[in-house]
Amino acid sequence: MTVARLLTILTVCLPFLAGMTHGQSTATSSSTPPNVVLIVSDDHHWGDYGFMGHQVIQTPNLDRLAAESRVFTRGYVPSSLCCPSLATIISGQYPHQNFITSNDPPLAEGKKRAGLKDPAFVAGRERFNQHMDQLATLPRLLQQKGYVSFQTGKWWQGSFARGGFTHGMTRGDRHGDDGLKIGREGLQPIYDFVNQAVEDKKPFLAWYAPLMPHDPHTPPDRLLAKYKDKTPSIHVARYWAMVEWFDETCGELMGFLKDKGLAENTIVIYVADNGWIQNPDAPKYAPRSKQSQYDGGLRTPIMVRWPGKVQPRMDGTLASSVDIAPTVLKAVGMTPPAEMTGLNLLDDAALAARKSITAEIFTHNSVDLEKPSASLRWRWIIDGGYKLIVPDSRNEPTEKPELYLIESDPNEQTNLAPAEAAVVESLTKKLDAWWDPSKP
Repeated sequence: MTVARLLTILTVCLPFLAGMTHGQSTATSSSTPPNVVLIVSDDHHWGDYGFMGHQVIQTPNLDRLAAESRVFTRGYVPSSLCCPSLATIISGQYPHQNFITSNDPPLAEGKKRAGLKDPAFVAGRERFNQHMDQLATLPRLLQQKGYVSFQTGKWWQGSFARGGFTHGMTRGDRHGDDGLKIGREGLQPIYDFVNQAVEDKKPFLAWYAPLMPHDPHTPPDRLLAKYKDKTPSIHVARYWAMVEWFDETCGELMGFLKDKGLAENTIVIYVADNGWIQNPDAPKYAPRSKQSQYDGGLRTPIMVRWPGKVQPRMDGTLASSVDIAPTVLKAVGMTPPAEMTGLNLLDDAALAARKSITAEIFTHNSVDLEKPSASLRWRWIIDGGYKLIVPDSRNEPTEKPELYLIESDPNEQTNLAPAEAAVVESLTKKLDAWWDPSKP
């Protein structure tokens, strides 16, 4: 373990350091601090919303949320894998910082799914989960200010408590166990939690991350019927119907907040954990989406709704899911810990000064739980209209750098790297300055 890593762990485990805590309040506490609701879509392409221009999929509730929000249309997640993407949202750290790079720990060669019960794999998952124990997560920090918090939906790091949530649905399985019922089987657990928080006069954080529109694509027949005649692919129709089903649940959640009189004093933030392009020929994702280095797996709208505090508008400024945790902490009057390097999405000056965003993608199964660089596949940067993708020679030995004019070529069809060597060199240096995986 490096000295830097040890210091990070100590600053989380010892809540008082030099007389102050991580996230110490920087403002006089309000008698009515804002509640926070995080809506996290799962396997959802960035263009598959009415407000983002899709001509077939109907998302009236998310369209309404967008109309009431500051919508960062060029939002990104650092990883196109579910587990590290969710860990970034909750910790405000990149995967190479929080050591949660992959969906799973190392899996013995040839074992595949059958190896999930191997003792070595189970032990690896426990060590994998311990990384979450050591992080100054958003719910853990908000608890210092009196917040209660509730986890539902996707959750990979063992019990909800390991993420600092005070309440939750997931007991400990790798994917979310009981948490995965949310949305597909209604929202009553969230309603019960919110009702109790209100009764106890506690501000709350609710994490709504359903397995939607994630497969299995099993939408209600009434929704599937709407899309069957709009595409020759039943697989695409099922995915489209899943998106609308997810949209309906978002409408139910927002309606509940309104009926409870909570909508005005609740910050609602929306993001998708990673993208998805439906394969028209099979019930799986197409290339250049989930698990890839392309925008089909990485781009997402990020919405911030806070009536009276956030002016609704469509905003093309670059944003990242690493910005979400520090944004929430700032909004409730707390100082994000130093390891949260994202920006406050409500700070116009900071956003205007941002010239680039950077991130990384790792192997599905970690190669080394204590060495993030061992699992690296690609790093990428968007800067000056360009998107550069740099492969790691260990895990992607046959890949070459790719360079795209991402705004005019959002589907990344024209690789300019061979003709723009100077741009590739310049942006690679910026990537190395952000994180150089060759250094310990």
